[in-house]
Amino acid sequence: MTKSVLLVGVGGQGTILASKLLTTGLMEAGFDVKMSEIHGMSQRGGSVSSQVRYGQCVYSPVIELGGADILVSFEKMEALRWLKYLKPEGKIVVNNYKMDSMAVLTGKAEYLEKEIDEELKRLNARVLNAADKAIELGNAKIMNVILLGSLVKSMELEHIDWESIIRNNVKEKFIDINIKAFNEGMKLVNKECLQSN
Repeated sequence: MTKSVLLVGVGGQGTILASKLLTTGLMEAGFDVKMSEIHGMSQRGGSVSSQVRYGQCVYSPVIELGGADILVSFEKMEALRWLKYLKPEGKIVVNNYKMDSMAVLTGKAEYLEKEIDEELKRLNARVLNAADKAIELGNAKIMNVILLGSLVKSMELEHIDWESIIRNNVKEKFIDINIKAFNEGMKLVNKECLQSN
């Protein structure tokens, strides 16, 4: 049975690296994996998405509307922007983080944070403070690997040797902090660190 994972965020958040680590791990575990990426002005606050599909035999990398088993959003507003791709019974993991998109920065859209938070609560999204945890660990840029750890735990993929994947795909000086970040992400899900906490 094919599973579909949709990772979304804003340019500069490391969404693509997280999806590449995920894809590598799934391939090494013996799954057939297909991945596609969309960059929308990714260097300047544009929307970025990555679709990863895995199973015994996957024919297309593209997730159709209502086809994602899990939506992992690196930014709150992006979660709602991509919601139409989630299955009715799909899971949502959201980074409790606000980053103004180009539309907000240019005044074409408004960031309605209170309404976004209320909608995420209504959707029973698992809201994690990955950004705060990354700063606590000493590097704001590892937020993406914290979210990868949360995704792995949510999808019950812990049996894959993720430490080895990180060691082989991250610059040497960042290996230890990324392994720590990944493990913290798994713990955040264990704690059911929801927005109400």
